[in-house]
Amino acid sequence: MSAPHTTDVIEDMPAPAIDLSVVVPAYNEERRLAPTLDAIITHLSDNESRFGSWELIVVDDGSTDGTRDVVDAVRAREPRVQLVTSPRNRGKGNALRLGVLASYGRRVLVTDADLAAPIEELELLDKALGEDHAAAIGSRATPGATIDTHQHRVRELLGRAGNFLIRRVAVPGIRDTQCGFKLFDGERAREAFGASRLNGWGIDVEVLQHFRRSGWPVAEVPVRWSHQPGSKVRPLDYGRVLAELTLLKARSVRPADLLAVSLFLLMAVALYSGRWADPNGRYLPDSLQDQNQWEWFFAVTADNIRHLHNPLFTTLQGFPDGVNLMANTVMLGLSVPFAPITLLFGPAIALSLVMTLGLAATGAAWYWLIVKRVVGHRGAAFVGATLAAFAPPMVSHANAHPNFMILFMVPLIIDRALRLCAGTRVVRDGIVLGLMATYQIFLGEEPLLLASMGMALFALGYGLVRRDAARAAWRPLLNGLAVAGAVCLPIVAFPLYWQFAGPQSYGSVLHGDNAGNSPLALLSFAERSLLAGNADRAGALSLNPTEQNAFYGWPLAVFAFAVVVRLWERALVKALAFTALAAAMLSLGPRFRIPTTDIVLPGPWALLSGKPLFESVIEGRVAMICAPALGMLVAVAIERLLSARGAATQYFGALAVAAALLPLVPAPLKTVDREPTPAFFTDGTWRAYVDPARGESLVPVPLPDPGDAEALHWQTAAGLGFALPGGYFNGPYGPEHIGIYGASPRFTSNMLRDVRYSGKVPVIGKNWRAQARADFTFWKAGALVLVPQPHQNELRDAVDKLVGRPGTWVHGVWVWDLHEGD
Repeated sequence: MSAPHTTDVIEDMPAPAIDLSVVVPAYNEERRLAPTLDAIITHLSDNESRFGSWELIVVDDGSTDGTRDVVDAVRAREPRVQLVTSPRNRGKGNALRLGVLASYGRRVLVTDADLAAPIEELELLDKALGEDHAAAIGSRATPGATIDTHQHRVRELLGRAGNFLIRRVAVPGIRDTQCGFKLFDGERAREAFGASRLNGWGIDVEVLQHFRRSGWPVAEVPVRWSHQPGSKVRPLDYGRVLAELTLLKARSVRPADLLAVSLFLLMAVALYSGRWADPNGRYLPDSLQDQNQWEWFFAVTADNIRHLHNPLFTTLQGFPDGVNLMANTVMLGLSVPFAPITLLFGPAIALSLVMTLGLAATGAAWYWLIVKRVVGHRGAAFVGATLAAFAPPMVSHANAHPNFMILFMVPLIIDRALRLCAGTRVVRDGIVLGLMATYQIFLGEEPLLLASMGMALFALGYGLVRRDAARAAWRPLLNGLAVAGAVCLPIVAFPLYWQFAGPQSYGSVLHGDNAGNSPLALLSFAERSLLAGNADRAGALSLNPTEQNAFYGWPLAVFAFAVVVRLWERALVKALAFTALAAAMLSLGPRFRIPTTDIVLPGPWALLSGKPLFESVIEGRVAMICAPALGMLVAVAIERLLSARGAATQYFGALAVAAALLPLVPAPLKTVDREPTPAFFTDGTWRAYVDPARGESLVPVPLPDPGDAEALHWQTAAGLGFALPGGYFNGPYGPEHIGIYGASPRFTSNMLRDVRYSGKVPVIGKNWRAQARADFTFWKAGALVLVPQPHQNELRDAVDKLVGRPGTWVHGVWVWDLHEGD
């Protein structure tokens, strides 16, 4: 890089008093530059009473033609023209940086060498700059702008698309960042350009982003503009601008934010470390049969996409009736985009990747929301987000329910709802919220319902203590929600119709008359809590290891109570406390027993139990709403402690935080070696017994159900080549289509299930055999298969009697070929 001027710079020389510096970048502009310089010089000379003293700086960015000779000729007759040179072409950004840093003006105008915006438009920019703005930029996209000569249609479309991305990524609110006609306050321009790093076309965005972050106001001024032939912008330059924007966005991320995201990823990997040791060979035993189910969901979604089948339905399980996939937790929002990974590496790796990355993304999303809306201190926000994403209920669901722990959309939805309350861009924010809600529906509908409940509780609590804010927010919020509904409903209308009225749809799933939390569960510790976990106690207070929906521990409850008392004057603290307490009370179910007594009291959930949308909710899960509310309270408390003056306050405050949170640190999830899949399925031997082209199915003995769904793993290991009767899914039962787990039972499937669990074979006579033949016909069974398992001898005896002949040992399984004797 050469010195700023053609003569050496004497650093101690006092800067000349100049009112206006004009910077013109030039690269191979010998044909267009002379008229441009003459026009600028004439206009500035004729208007010195308005613009004052001036200098004109031309930056030769390594031109290979006669550009420098043109400038030298102009300089010979006008000494206020300066030449700055670069030894090689490095881009417009480098040229502008050199020119602005070489300037002395109180104001700095940068303009392109083609003068597409006439120099006479400077008056408009100067007027705007004088109205307490730090920069005034020419715009072709604001009302009042005049375009005398348009660019080619393709270039205009590319420009508009680029400006849209720029507004979304870097400088919201500015419609035209790339117009090459901008007037800046001189000192601020030199600071912004001096801090810039981009050498290409993206420097305009980088400089405007610097102004925005510094809080320096920028005016966008409509100007007259004409496309000039010979533009140096090529189609590939649009791609380079996007690449520079990506680099700019990456550089704008704070190191603390990168550290937080990295830590969330490390924690997620640590939690699943046992499974990542061998994704295909390790199983999460606390998931019960859910890991098999979820891997099957990912496998069948990928298979449907590969064969262009309906992603909302399949007959591979529950044959021949099939499974309504939309009415099950298939998570199409992730199983569809991860289908290529599922097809290439298998569903076990795809599911492991989704659950690990999803948990880390959830932590990062809560961190982003807490930094943006709750506290400014990054460390406090990290601790709060960690509690929100890795609280005991989330870790419990991390065994088996990705739809309840992959919640990265929820913080984004909350933020967008808060934007609606501001009422600044109701339509736009409503559209975005509608799209976000649509995507969340394809991630999980029940989590969206719980999130909506949490937001409603917070809004109620905050509105009670800040009625002025509630009065100002309710109208734009309702309008925005109406817009969101208008966007969301047409998109999800058909999938929801299929879910509630399509094949194998059902009304509701019954979980028993009371699946709420015990009050003790809210104050106890979960099984996987590293320091304080108690498997026996947690098991006694929960439905199963995947439904430990509370277990926040009494130290955190005491700490949260102390924070609320100490910071009661803050409306946010009151609203968060109300949200957490109300959610905890709702999670107790329609009735609950006071511990150590026989007194049973009605719970608030009784008001919602049985209502549409709520009838299928496991009410204990409502306590999951407490996790982000408590996380935000902890973040507020930590920020307050860090700002405390007394060392003793900070010390004892840190001890209190540690005492509340350390007992909740989770241990890695338990894993065990997976039972090997019999070679009968993996080597394709099954094909000799079942012909899918004839609509036949393979019937495991006993049929897969929620108690034992290992057959789903055999099916995925066989590439989903055959269909299975029975299975583990939600489907209808009876004429009222009541939701149950698994396929509608039949006589033979019930009998085989009873033999599996009891080891007792009933007396099998003519009636049992006739019923078995009817069931085999209904299932279109090509063969029955029995793998080694408890009570296998009894099961084998039962099937021998039902079929009328003994089975054959083939590649690790007993097989009864139902084609024999046809």
